Amino acid sequence: MIRLFVPNDLSAGVGVVPTVDQSRYLTSVMRLGVGAELLLFNGRDGEWRATIVEATKRGCLLKAEEQTRPMEAGPDLDLIVAMVKRGRVETIVEKAAELGARRVRLTITRRTNVDFVKLGRLDAIAMEAAEQTGRLDVPRVADPEKLDKILDDWDPARRLVFCDEGGDAKPVIEAVAGTSAPAAILIGPEGGFTPEERERLRGLSFVTPVSLGPRILRADTAAISAMTLWQAAVGDWR
Repeated sequence: MIRLFVPNDLSAGVGVVPTVDQSRYLTSVMRLGVGAELLLFNGRDGEWRATIVEATKRGCLLKAEEQTRPMEAGPDLDLIVAMVKRGRVETIVEKAAELGARRVRLTITRRTNVDFVKLGRLDAIAMEAAEQTGRLDVPRVADPEKLDKILDDWDPARRLVFCDEGGDAKPVIEAVAGTSAPAAILIGPEGGFTPEERERLRGLSFVTPVSLGPRILRADTAAISAMTLWQAAVGDWR
């Protein structure tokens, strides 16, 4: 069944007006008409079965009928990734949503060579991935911040899993065993972290350095691998 994210509050009998693009998708692409059913979620009220009660050239009107799933959230996991080329950062956001990240934070390191990203485009990718994967919330994509600023403001209660390409860290599953959310995974830029950045990260009490194996991975591959292993070891895949 089709799922749509909407910002509206959801309860029995509430009317919901989807966006123009969503209305066009329902009526022109999926060929749905009055009486057709779909699922709605907003990140707060769980998932609701809804019915199309009006369908015109100008748009649709939906009516929430009954809750199909109560609100629940996965582990409190952030993905922090150095900005990379557009195609790869879009893949990272999509897969982060599919793999259960609560938030994606873009960071600027000393070797980051990309300084522009369309956040609106990334938000849309995260929303579409959430709709397709059945999760009940949409991960937030935060504005880019310098790595030093992120570390300066860090809450020590959140474990930072530092994917260190230096080669002397423990494998992910072994390193994170016994830890839990809230947590964050840090992925560096294509050129890797500088020695100064690695030294600072390894000196912080809330940081757990981990290895993703003997090969150097691209940022998107590293992000997917790290999140998969974390979810399998201490996340909601157990």
